[in-house]
Amino acid sequence: MKQLFDAYIFDIDGTLTNTNQLIFDSFNFIAKKYLDKTFSDEEIISLFGPTEDEILREWCGDQFDEAKEDYYSYYTNYHSIAQLYPGIKEILEYLRNNKYPLGIFTGKGREASMITLKYLGVEKYFDLIISGDDVKNHKPSAEGILKFLNHFKLKPKKVLMIGDSVSDVKASKEAGIRIASALWDSYGEEKVKTLESDYYFYSVGELKKSILKNS
Repeated sequence: MKQLFDAYIFDIDGTLTNTNQLIFDSFNFIAKKYLDKTFSDEEIISLFGPTEDEILREWCGDQFDEAKEDYYSYYTNYHSIAQLYPGIKEILEYLRNNKYPLGIFTGKGREASMITLKYLGVEKYFDLIISGDDVKNHKPSAEGILKFLNHFKLKPKKVLMIGDSVSDVKASKEAGIRIASALWDSYGEEKVKTLESDYYFYSVGELKKSILKNS
């Protein structure tokens, strides 16, 4: 069978890892301490786009440095509530062993990204990690994807992005690459379904089966 894709790009939260609750808890720890507020999951989701540091700077102003230290301490210390989705490591092992270029494109800042990837033992699988700190224009801009394409000199139609959010779909379409929407833990599933992704996967097992079939 003809190889469908030459490279793969993954989002982190909600795609590789079930980190959404950890993110909500970490932001609410800061909100309670510095703003005396607590936010709903939906309110925190509405903030996504800028990196953690940008959100914290907006919230805490002159106390940003202290708040930043508190945020990453909490995010690290309570990371045990977050895990890889079962089957993800096997997919990464397979792709890595078969020499596919693998990338990360996430809206997370680099510090949070590396805490998660290292804690869960998957940093080693990725050739290029592009975080929200590594682009001028955050998702849904395609800037991060274009960096990956240029770095490996890839044809857009031969690259698959795997992500759970609306911004992953929009960024992929802007870059001209294929998009597989991961719906096993997507907080934006209903909106994602309206955007005509190339593929929809409701379990990691479905994704694995497709990758094995098309590689």
